[in-house]
Amino acid sequence: MRKFLSVIIAGTLLAGVAAHAQKANGNRYKWVDPQGLPHYSDSLTAEAMKAGYDVVNDRGMVVQRVPRQLTAAERVVANKLAKEAAAKERARQDVARAEAQMMSAYPDEASYKMSLQQTVDALDQQIRTTRINLQSQEKALTGLLDRAAELEQAKQPVPKFMADNISKQRNVVAMQRNALARQQAERDSTVAAQAKQLARYRELKAAEDAPPEP
Repeated sequence: MRKFLSVIIAGTLLAGVAAHAQKANGNRYKWVDPQGLPHYSDSLTAEAMKAGYDVVNDRGMVVQRVPRQLTAAERVVANKLAKEAAAKERARQDVARAEAQMMSAYPDEASYKMSLQQTVDALDQQIRTTRINLQSQEKALTGLLDRAAELEQAKQPVPKFMADNISKQRNVVAMQRNALARQQAERDSTVAAQAKQLARYRELKAAEDAPPEP
């Protein structure tokens, strides 16, 4: 019982100290209830914390504005928006770093265009290699088809192993054609992207070379 009374007395003293500090500062709390009615108080209430409140000094000026507490659903939305904003900011910083590195690595347009062309040249080499392979595979398929046609003209059945080889060779040719189409599409998209990159380089270079404003 004595311990319980000590806790009550200590709590009362602390509350008195807090109230005295608030009055000494001359600050009050203002909030608006759901009906739109303003309220003033020397201490925070659960309703004020839920609705959001202003800290008002002794001259009636707002010195701090505290927003209302968010609901669980609003917190979910707020967290989602915060994550999206953080992701956009990271992406912006990544682009800024990449552009700074680009301008540092390529001091003039000629060196930058040479770097871009090297990428296209590598893709062109891949395309040439695939075309050579495709021509070789198509030639092999044509040879198999010619031999099968000769057998059919001679009224002889096409052996199963030859039919299987023709089927496999057709698949090889189809894969090579698909690979060539992908490589050509990659080259086209790379050239289009490089055109935008070069335009951006020119913008940054112009801004870099522009005289400082007076």
